[in-house]
Amino acid sequence: MNTLRYELVFSDGAGSARDVVTVERTLSKGPGGHPVYSDPTGIIRAEISDRGEVRVLASGGHQEIAQGVMARPLPDADADADAADADPEGAPGSRP
Repeated sequence: MNTLRYELVFSDGAGSARDVVTVERTLSKGPGGHPVYSDPTGIIRAEISDRGEVRVLASGGHQEIAQGVMARPLPDADADADAADADPEGAPGSRP
């Protein structure tokens, strides 16, 4: 399966402070040969393997590369839209 979007979860060493960034697949490959994912600004870039291993990539000078980043796959937005279009009653729980 080729995941198009991930949430990258950044946490401090204690695992308490968290930041979550959504990234989308680009046409680039990383140093390990896996797809590179990027946030809309291009500042956050990460190579994510088919096993969910994350390698954060520097997108500019003077960046400190994050360690211990977790990737959570997100459903394909197009698949969600297609499912909603196919169901004339709408999504579950969407009725007033």
